[in-house]
Amino acid sequence: MVFDAMIIGGGASGMSCALILGSAGNKEFAKGKKIALISHQRASHLDSALFNNVLGFEPGTLGKDILKSGLQQIRNLYPQIEIIEKEKVITISKNEDGSFTLISNKDTYTSKIVVVAVGYAQPFTIDGLEIYLGPHPRAKSEKNRVWLKNNDHLVTEGLYVAGTLAGWRSQYAMACGSGAHVATDILTLWNQGQHVKIHDKT
Repeated sequence: MVFDAMIIGGGASGMSCALILGSAGNKEFAKGKKIALISHQRASHLDSALFNNVLGFEPGTLGKDILKSGLQQIRNLYPQIEIIEKEKVITISKNEDGSFTLISNKDTYTSKIVVVAVGYAQPFTIDGLEIYLGPHPRAKSEKNRVWLKNNDHLVTEGLYVAGTLAGWRSQYAMACGSGAHVATDILTLWNQGQHVKIHDKT
């Protein structure tokens, strides 16, 4: 199977990206698109997070609970998105036709679009992306954080980055917004360049 889009990383930016893509499933330009989320990459900053300052969250909300409830939200609302758990992407390479090959510790995948939404901590463990790595522009140098150099989340044609790895600070709302930004860019691409935003309405 060739996926239309694969998201690597099940944290705030990755799940947010998946939710937006999933919510467009009834749009003509997104119908039948094969989308997957590889949700296990490494330990998430959400594991130890406590949220008192996020709009819409009950104060005291735990990040580790969001990691679970977010995946369940995707499963419940958008079952067309394949969630791949307990796999870690090891290598990404670009093919001659512009698609990408992703090799995990368990399987090999092909996707037309890839979104890298893993954390910004060292060591960065996905081979094939070294040429895009650089010191993080919004983190203390002693933290040794990295980013994938990008222009408005686009690393190279078909390859996007979201969240802290895109150069944003480690703030939950920023990570979610970054993932949503990438998703709407992908939907705009699928919609022949016509700008897309997705809202549910009562």
